[in-house]
This record gives sequence, C-alpha cells and structure tokens, in this order.
Amino acid sequence: MKRRDFSIQLAGLGLAAATGKAAHAQAPAEGRQYVKLAQPLPASMLPPPGKIDVSEFFWYECPHCNVFEPLLEAWSKRLPAEVAFRRVPVGFTARHQVGQKLYYALEEIGALEMAHRKIFAAIHTQGQRLISENDAVALATAAGADKTKFVDAYRSFQVNTKAAKARQLADAYKVDGVPLLGLGGRYFTSASLAGSHERALQVADYLIQLARKG
Repeated sequence: MKRRDFSIQLAGLGLAAATGKAAHAQAPAEGRQYVKLAQPLPASMLPPPGKIDVSEFFWYECPHCNVFEPLLEAWSKRLPAEVAFRRVPVGFTARHQVGQKLYYALEEIGALEMAHRKIFAAIHTQGQRLISENDAVALATAAGADKTKFVDAYRSFQVNTKAAKARQLADAYKVDGVPLLGLGGRYFTSASLAGSHERALQVADYLIQLARKG
C-alpha cells in the first residue's frame, strides 16, 4: 500500500501479476525486481558488523501486509544466523503512528509475540479500527496484554523514541509503501516490484546473498 493511498480501501484489489516461469529462472534485475539505494544506510542504523539487516516495513491496517504476514513469518524462521530480522511499523501520518506505538508498546512489555497476529486478525477479520490511543488499548487488551502496563508503555519515552527511530529508518530505506523489505542497508524489494509476495521473498534471498558478498 502506497503512502499516498493509505486511506483508500484496497482489500478488494489484487497485486500485480506474478512474473512468468522464464523470469523466475533468471537472477532478479536491479531496477525491476529490486532497487539499490544511491546512499547506503549509516552503520548507526544497522545491526552490528557481521550481521545482515532485513527490515520488513508494515502497517497493521494494510490488507497486503495482513496477507504477507504468514508468508513472512515462515520465511523469517528459515533465515541464516547472520541475518538480523526485524519488523518496522511505518509512521507516515499520525494515524500510522498509532500503530507504531501499539507495536512498540507491546514489545516493551513483552507481549508482542502473543499479540502481533491477533492484532492483524482483529482489524482484517473482525473489523476493528486503529485510529486512536483508545483503539490501540482495546486491541492490545483484547489480545491479552495487561492494560495498565500497556498504557504506561504506549505513553513512555522509550516507545516514542523507538517510533521516531523507525521513521528515520523508513526514510533511509526510501519506503513509500508497504509491505516492503529493506536488506543489508543497500537494497529494497516488495511484491509490487517483484510481482508477488512469494517472489519478493525469493528476491530477498538473492539480496541477502549480495549483502553477504559485500
């Protein structure tokens, strides 16, 4: 979902068609299936030396992110040890930033693993909204988080700092739509570039190899 289109209902729209079998046999092409950043990310935004960054940029209300999530979860469990995988909620607007703070507040109180998929389900299956702090509290508590701990975390300096750093990271990776995968501080790909969610993960595997080679 593009930044400019975040408020438009896209649940009924499909992504671009997958590339053909011949294209799948070829190495991904720069500028087509992935983009190389003109300016690599600074070391301060990346994992320690020896680790390869894989950052998935998402928004809880994005229907494409909801579809991508189970594929991404399975893929991330197979990543090699030198890959540092992280999910990064985007904060394009004040509405997106509610979801950012929801994510980082759950992380802060140790409830993220329990609640993450439940948040997607509540929004995309049950029709819950995520516009305000009250909405975030309702979603978090329904997913099993302690209300008092969550509210304290949601309003905390630590969570605001994490959200601000996430916005800086998204800007550095040139994120203008979600879901999007930033890799190695040098590249990004997405379903709209690669042709499908599955193909985006294949391209990501290729980019991890490029990052490993330096």
